[in-house]
Amino acid sequence: MFRILFLLFISSSIFAQTVPKADADSIRAIMGRQQAAWNRGDMDSFMNGYWESDSLRFLGKEGIRYGYAPTLKRYKEHYPDKAAMGQLAFTILSVEPAGTDQAMVLGLWKLQREKDTPGGAFVLIWKKINGQWVCVLDHTS
Repeated sequence: MFRILFLLFISSSIFAQTVPKADADSIRAIMGRQQAAWNRGDMDSFMNGYWESDSLRFLGKEGIRYGYAPTLKRYKEHYPDKAAMGQLAFTILSVEPAGTDQAMVLGLWKLQREKDTPGGAFVLIWKKINGQWVCVLDHTS
């Protein structure tokens, strides 16, 4: 009986954790700046929210890509100009803890372009590195 109560206590403690409001607000602000940069057609500034490291991971329909430079290159290939980029809108559904100094962001994205309106979902893992929040893993579909 003690084991069951202990496991219930530990489980409820884990699920009760939240990302501090200041940290969640910081992540939301970075994503807001990314959205604004995208909508200006400024891919380099959009990438400022990502971890500038060979260990950055991006998982999409083409598989997994490692590294900041390959991720930026892929974005520029698929979105070569402002018309292809369109107007981006993020809908952040939740910001949840994902470990020490880490957060998981669940959300939706939508592009408004002249001929179409693609969209999908994302799971982002953010990590506080040297006092700054950066996206270290992006799974977008």
